[in-house]
Amino acid sequence: QVQLVESGGGLVRNGGSLRLSCAASGSIFNIYAMGWYRQAPGKQRELVAAVTSGGNTNYADSVKGRFTISRDNAKNTVYLQMNSLKPEDTSVYYCNAEISSTVTYIVADYWGQGTQVTVSS
Repeated sequence: QVQLVESGGGLVRNGGSLRLSCAASGSIFNIYAMGWYRQAPGKQRELVAAVTSGGNTNYADSVKGRFTISRDNAKNTVYLQMNSLKPEDTSVYYCNAEISSTVTYIVADYWGQGTQVTVSS
């Protein structure tokens, strides 16, 4: 079993900051790309940011310059530092990771349970 557990969401004012964390645990053989997605009510889930195992990053245009993704491979953890938050960033944020387990050694997508981020105007 592989699990992703997120933390760090909450309520913040316009212009504020939050830091999300996501830790992977369980029968992990290797972790490849890790990322954050978000889904607002009535909208499709969208990629916010992603980071490869080698540290290459990719961001949605709407968050470039405000959000920073990073990972600690020793802790199997990915972070999302969110600065200059706007009301339109309000959403449920989901952690995602491509992981091969020690059970199957097949790479599969795993998702966290989601954490709510609310930015008040």
